[in-house]
Amino acid sequence: IPFKFSEQNNAVIKEILARYPPQYKKAAVMPILDLGQRQHGFTSLSVMNEVARLLEMPPMRVYEVATFYTMYNRTPVGKYHVQVCTTTPCQLGGCGSDAIVKAIEGHLGVHNGQTTKDNLFTYLEVECLGACVNAPMVQINDDYYEDLTPESIVALLKALEASAKDVAGTPSKVPAPGPASGRESCEPSGGLTSLKGELWGKEVFKKEFQ
Repeated sequence: IPFKFSEQNNAVIKEILARYPPQYKKAAVMPILDLGQRQHGFTSLSVMNEVARLLEMPPMRVYEVATFYTMYNRTPVGKYHVQVCTTTPCQLGGCGSDAIVKAIEGHLGVHNGQTTKDNLFTYLEVECLGACVNAPMVQINDDYYEDLTPESIVALLKALEASAKDVAGTPSKVPAPGPASGRESCEPSGGLTSLKGELWGKEVFKKEFQ
């Protein structure tokens, strides 16, 4: 499939290239591949070749990057790319990732690496996503959803589906990314266990921190 960057993305590429010395513009290969994937839907061979042309790189060098990093999808994915962490912390945290996997597969009717028939969801089991303290968690497109339960992940999938299809009479408000448990960021799930006393006075802080 022929591929060319849009006029808008060409402006973004110009801004990206300005971050690097001209002789090192090939260092921009990763953000420009990502830009191509966002425009095209996946990182096809034509996207890689266009990036190679723009950066004056041997195409094989671009192929090596695109095939090494799992964030580049070399086949089409659904509107919502659901990536479930199934490494040890997520298997042990909360209800465990096995329960999340079972809930997703049961609701979507697909298995690892498959896309739903309506092309709304692609489901994939992945390695650690770096949010171990809020396990179990999933990444959907660019957003992290954490502290999940089978009930909360199904509710999230239903909200995404309703939002995409605009189903009449169905609540389509998608939950905000982050912990579904209500805790702030990655604070202790059982509440603070330290730093519970009165804060020090301003006199002990540097002026710029007061």
